[in-house]
Amino acid sequence: MFGSLELQLCDIQGRLFKNSLKEGLDSERFINLYMRSKCAAEYDMPHNRLQWMGEEYILEEFMDEAGHKLIKGVQYSEDAMFWIGYTHRYWHFLTGESSKKISSQAPAVVMKWGYPGLHTIDMALAIEDLKEMAKEPRFRRRKGADRKAPV
Repeated sequence: MFGSLELQLCDIQGRLFKNSLKEGLDSERFINLYMRSKCAAEYDMPHNRLQWMGEEYILEEFMDEAGHKLIKGVQYSEDAMFWIGYTHRYWHFLTGESSKKISSQAPAVVMKWGYPGLHTIDMALAIEDLKEMAKEPRFRRRKGADRKAPV
């Protein structure tokens, strides 16, 4: 469905999310802030220099942008973080939706809960399941509710 260019950008974003763990950043906060950031909006553009700067550079740019909003805290697994970053970018290519809109449909807590059952199935099917999962009452406005999620 996608060319190697789009899949490479998915991979870069997956590694970006995974690299946030090296900084000790709280995963839920990182994901939700990043997906609503200027960096993510630039990464959404069809052609932007940020896309080719690599995940380390993008992480530095985002950390500069987010500043004090980023905190050390609870971290998801490396595999979950890679999958969440990859899936968010794949979702963008699949639907054309912005990172901000994707995050509003499937914030970090939904992605974390979805990971164990969805990370091995077709990405388009996983995205449809995530959209349905996000409608469940347990995921509506429960800040910090994912602390007991199975990842």
